[in-house]
Amino acid sequence: MADLAGIVNVNEYEILAKQRLPKMVYDYYASGAEDEWSLKENRRGYESIRFRPRVLVDVSNVDTSINVLGFKISTPIMVAPTAMLKMAHPDGELAVARAAAAAGTIMTLSSNSTCSMEEVAETGPGLRFFQLYVFNNRNFVVELVHRAELSGYKAIVVTVDTPRLGRREADIRNRFDLPPHLTMKNLEKLNTMSSKRVRTLGLETPSSSRGSVVSQKDRSLTWKILSAVEDQIPVFVDGGVRRGTDVLKAMALGSAGVFVGRPAIFGLAVDGESGVKHVLELLRQELELAMSLVGCSGVKGISRSHVQTTTDRRIINSKI
Repeated sequence: MADLAGIVNVNEYEILAKQRLPKMVYDYYASGAEDEWSLKENRRGYESIRFRPRVLVDVSNVDTSINVLGFKISTPIMVAPTAMLKMAHPDGELAVARAAAAAGTIMTLSSNSTCSMEEVAETGPGLRFFQLYVFNNRNFVVELVHRAELSGYKAIVVTVDTPRLGRREADIRNRFDLPPHLTMKNLEKLNTMSSKRVRTLGLETPSSSRGSVVSQKDRSLTWKILSAVEDQIPVFVDGGVRRGTDVLKAMALGSAGVFVGRPAIFGLAVDGESGVKHVLELLRQELELAMSLVGCSGVKGISRSHVQTTTDRRIINSKI
């Protein structure tokens, strides 16, 4: 068990996770595609945004709770769908589900999870969403949605940005594959794939299996998927969040909340359920402090006026 009292921010969890995880597993969780430019830009983007502090505002009570699709949660910091978590810890997705429930927030289960959606539901009460890839086999997609509904998941999160995986060079170099004792439980019934192929994501290399999970995804999806929701879906940010201040910046620029993936994984790798709980609490505490310093007693008070972007600074400088 890790000494969580000695860990004071989310970035320290990643350092410890790198020390504890096998290189292939850490690289899979931490790396990006090709030169990892977008991965780095996610952080640089947040770092370029500055706050406009406000003083003499009553912040004796700061409320970080929000409503998401009609559900009240304690914080706008939710857990993003992340694949194959039993590589990080034996309890995998079960530990993350329990931690998110304890924190009073939402956990989104990945289609590529190493625990089934039914197993996660059996961990007890909690608000959970299910992340869905749209496969060519629409009958299987309908089956996944039906299973999620029966298991008590409250929303479907459709992933639309991976018609093909990026060329993740670290994974290619490591010849990444899911360890043989694990499977992607939700996809075991995808009837066009063998049990061996369900174990692998199918990296984007010339030798990729034509029967891999990636090749089963529907690459013909367009913006016409939006006609069913009619602009009634809130916008969230996922990617690059490492501080509570990042959460405040995202919400000031219009996000309804944020999802965090890697921070939860690294907390899980270091100390299982307790590690994930601590990550979520660190981010919530930092958000509460940042809200106090910009003069917001509740998330509804967060606005564009609380931040200054690089574009804002250029406009100001051009007028000087």
